[in-house]
Amino acid sequence: MPKDLMAEINRDRFRERLNKYTRKAFQMLPKLEKPRILDIGCGSGVPTIELARVSNGEIIGIDIDQSLLGKLNRKIEEEGFLNRVKAMECSLFEIDFPDESFDIIWAEGSISTIGFERGLREWKRLLKINGFLVIHDDIKNLSDKLKKIPNCGYKLINHFSLPADAWWTEYYKPLEIQIKELRIEYKNDPEALKILKKYQNEIDTVKKNPEGYGSVFYIMQKLQNVDVHI
Repeated sequence: MPKDLMAEINRDRFRERLNKYTRKAFQMLPKLEKPRILDIGCGSGVPTIELARVSNGEIIGIDIDQSLLGKLNRKIEEEGFLNRVKAMECSLFEIDFPDESFDIIWAEGSISTIGFERGLREWKRLLKINGFLVIHDDIKNLSDKLKKIPNCGYKLINHFSLPADAWWTEYYKPLEIQIKELRIEYKNDPEALKILKKYQNEIDTVKKNPEGYGSVFYIMQKLQNVDVHI
């Protein structure tokens, strides 16, 4: 991707429009003094930085994509969070922190990589007793996922769906406006136009059925001494 184009697209600024839902989910947790938070699949860290703003805790963001972690590291420095936020390269399938390391585990858009039930079961050991797991996942199989939560040893504190058209209104629609402007700006650059076409194809897919891209926040608490059946 041409460097100038990559800087201009900057999808994070549109993703930040959804931070109000990250804040809403965090406010459903009890107040914790300096919680230790693991952000799984943090990407470039839009929710990670928001968590640093709304908490006074220590946050570790993990992801496999080093280029996205590089963006997060720049944000950490720019926001003045070097003493509280750390980005680490780590696969969702190989998380190697000691048991009961975190007060909160946060995962927005990443649990689908490993599977909802597997994520709940494997990540539970990382939580302190009575610690909290917050998942932001697509809306598919909602009732089935709600049933899995107690079976995996958690108490469901709350859950909420984003407005049906939230991803379209808050993210893809403004992105489409920018893509149209960039196609004019880069009209003589075939490589850039090819990249912009890929973005437009993604946007067109969502536009056909915006309500099909709904998502849900699940706010859970790890239970103590629960005998769960696999």
